[in-house]
Amino acid sequence: MADKTSTKPARKPSPVKNGYLILYNAVSAMLWLTVLGRIVGVNVLRGPQFAYPVVGEFCKWTQTLAGMEVLHSLFGIVRAPLFTTFMQVFSRYAIVWGITDMFPPLAASPAYSSMLVAWSVTEVIRYSYFALTLSGWQPSALHWLRYHAFFVLYPLGISSEAWLIWIAVEPAKHLVSQLYGTALWAYVVLVYPPSAYILYTHMMAQRRKVLKAANKKATE
Repeated sequence: MADKTSTKPARKPSPVKNGYLILYNAVSAMLWLTVLGRIVGVNVLRGPQFAYPVVGEFCKWTQTLAGMEVLHSLFGIVRAPLFTTFMQVFSRYAIVWGITDMFPPLAASPAYSSMLVAWSVTEVIRYSYFALTLSGWQPSALHWLRYHAFFVLYPLGISSEAWLIWIAVEPAKHLVSQLYGTALWAYVVLVYPPSAYILYTHMMAQRRKVLKAANKKATE
């Protein structure tokens, strides 16, 4: 007897959605490449104390654009989990809007420069990977970087972020309010460690999933 079961044909992605995502990721990659060039250049030529005047505003609005990714997840434009996407975007908003925008002198710390290096390298890799993959091209070197570079970049970024929040506690108490300073202290001491663990294990799970699929495909 013939098998009567049938499988539904794979649903073709919308060319409009695909084109939008390619454009979004390509533009984001270029913006973060600009951040990377500026932060490296200012540190080489002038020092980390000049970082915020050179790149601070540009980085703030570049990171603000990433809020679109929460909407992408919320409306099903991409398959990224909403909770982890929101956590990552919120943690960076807290830095660019709640720390360095309110207390620019803190960005003279080398931690600000190391944070932006970690962020920008991570995002250039990530956005370039997505833009090229959606275009039908996946360079092996970029694929390797996408799922290995975070071993170094994530600890560098998260430790730099935590330090900036920590040194913002006292200025926040004196220049804003005691409540804001206490909130920052609670955020970096009580919220940041479990959040960092959740995001890191999420990336590890993504890496295992991708590498498992690649190994399975290679053995077929």
